Amino acid sequence: METTIAQKLEALVKLQTIDSKLEEIKKIRGDLPEEVRDLEDELEGYETRVGKYQSDIQNLNDEITKNKLAIKDAEKNIKKYEDQQKKCKKQQRIRCYH
Repeated sequence: METTIAQKLEALVKLQTIDSKLEEIKKIRGDLPEEVRDLEDELEGYETRVGKYQSDIQNLNDEITKNKLAIKDAEKNIKKYEDQQKKCKKQQRIRCYH
């Protein structure tokens, strides 16, 4: 089946119409794909920072726990030394009276 010149011209007009619509879409779209990439990169950067902050928070919480334990140990030692000191003073008073 042979295509006539009219059919070829009609197909060419349709092709030009499609091409024009594609160009219009590209114009409307503009820099959108590049902007999306930039936003994705920015989001990845934020996610990395959030991960680092979470790690820092965990490290600080670990330090707090460790310091609280050290405080409890120090308080026990203070109590122990105060008791020893009272005991020594009591023994000194007993020696003085004898």
